[in-house]
Amino acid sequence: MLIGCPKEIKPQEYRVGLTPAAANEAIAHGHSVLIETGAGAGAGFEDDDYRAIDAEIVETAEEVFERAEMIVKVKEPQAVERKRLRAGQILFTYLHLAPDPDQTHDLLNSGVTAIAYETVTAPTGGLPLLAPMSEVAGKLAPQMGAWALQKANGGRGVLLGGVPGVAPARVLVIGGGVVGTQAARVAAGMGAEVTVLDRSLPRLRELDDLFRAEFRTGYASAEAVAEALPTADMVIGAVLVPGAAAPKLVSRAQLTSMQHGAVLVDVAIDQGGCFETSHATTHKDPIYDVDAIIHYCVANMPGAVARTSTRALGNATMPFMLDIADKGWRQACIDDPHLRAGLNTHEGKLTNYEVGKALGIDVTSPSLIVKN
Repeated sequence: MLIGCPKEIKPQEYRVGLTPAAANEAIAHGHSVLIETGAGAGAGFEDDDYRAIDAEIVETAEEVFERAEMIVKVKEPQAVERKRLRAGQILFTYLHLAPDPDQTHDLLNSGVTAIAYETVTAPTGGLPLLAPMSEVAGKLAPQMGAWALQKANGGRGVLLGGVPGVAPARVLVIGGGVVGTQAARVAAGMGAEVTVLDRSLPRLRELDDLFRAEFRTGYASAEAVAEALPTADMVIGAVLVPGAAAPKLVSRAQLTSMQHGAVLVDVAIDQGGCFETSHATTHKDPIYDVDAIIHYCVANMPGAVARTSTRALGNATMPFMLDIADKGWRQACIDDPHLRAGLNTHEGKLTNYEVGKALGIDVTSPSLIVKN
């Protein structure tokens, strides 16, 4: 199979879909690899790193999209990229379709077979291709929130860890999954007073057993969130409903109960955000103010640490990418129901229930698609 990797064009996105190591594995399996020149530079990989393992470097993204049978990316295809996709081609990347009707309709109109990293599942549960970036985003969230808390950035002027005689910041983490756990660990490690809220009692017990000395846990009822907001210096939104739009956990009306200069960090912004007042921002212009509450809503947080993120993502996606290339997408999805869960579109048909529910589009079961 001819595998293509274009340079990411989303603002301040420095990751690359194929590392030299992943490209080398694909070539060792008998496949060919096209890399757009400069695609890996933001993550510290030069064209010569790819040439050294016999990947072909091409000058334009247009050539990658025109020639490749499978496109491997990091972020969802931008509008200009979606115009280059075609029926019979495979797209393997993050999509986050539920809050993005324009992208969804463009993919359906293109006829491309799109497999989304974020909806591939694992035999043991969880989302193995989302988890590495969730870990990165979770660890970054307190770091970015601490920066936003600085007075010069509009924040309360509170040091996350405090100092002797002065209390530390209070951090509320809503969601106890991969993002929330990593965020809580880092915030607690920085000296903050941390509370994690989640709706899963088994997960709360697990967190309490593992991290009792580091942070507190609580059940994520609407009442508990409302009670915690007035004293929180930072709120990290870390909820996920796989494939679906994120639920809104904090309304605009509730912002008036918060301390001026408090910070909201919305890690769920890729799925539409979990605060009513959230909208996507970029690393170049990451924060904005609503009712004196600072919002940090960068839609590709792991892109800030592109080298670490690219390596972590490549380690996770490579086995699935090789399986698709070796067997073809259909047989790979027949053999692996967890990869099949990643199928989102094929030849104009939507195959993800949560996306269809969010956007009001009819859905065809992926099991039926792979059998035809």
